[in-house]
Amino acid sequence: MEERDFFNETVEQRTHNLVCPKCGQPGEYKVTWVVRRKRQQIPRGADERDRARFAKAQSYMVRRDDKLACQNIRCRKPFEITALQSLAFLQE
Repeated sequence: MEERDFFNETVEQRTHNLVCPKCGQPGEYKVTWVVRRKRQQIPRGADERDRARFAKAQSYMVRRDDKLACQNIRCRKPFEITALQSLAFLQE
């Protein structure tokens, strides 16, 4: 059984306050995340190894965007997102 069988996967946009490293202007940017939430019950056909992996599984988010464009009209340069982690666990 694969890891994706243990999770429901959705794509969400969340707002984060980031600062453009080129012009230094802060702004609110929408960052796209792939959210994987643990299912309520283990899928059918699971053996003992799968049950152990399911018990340890935890909901998490993976950042989908690596670059954003600056919101400043004069700048508009792309910059890499370095202030946010690329993986975040969810507390539920």
